[in-house]
Amino acid sequence: MPITVRIPTPLQKMTNGKAEVECSAGNVRELVDVLEKEFPGMRERLSEGGKIRRFINIYVNDEDIRFMSKEDTALKDGDSISIVPAIAGGGYNRRVRR
Repeated sequence: MPITVRIPTPLQKMTNGKAEVECSAGNVRELVDVLEKEFPGMRERLSEGGKIRRFINIYVNDEDIRFMSKEDTALKDGDSISIVPAIAGGGYNRRVRR
């Protein structure tokens, strides 16, 4: 049973509209390499200098890799991976004129 990777909507144009893809990899770093091979350009959107970008969250079976072994987090067949881009937000700054 391969690893299932959930692809966020903004990246689905790279996967020909697929919301999920299947692959095999030993850890998150290898997963990025496999995704790059199958979907060129994916690496630059997910990582920089071998590290997952700050605004990209990756979950392995609902566990955030930042609290595991980051890019070295081990993967096994049957795992479910979620790639979640961070949502930027902030307060609306409205000036009141008098």
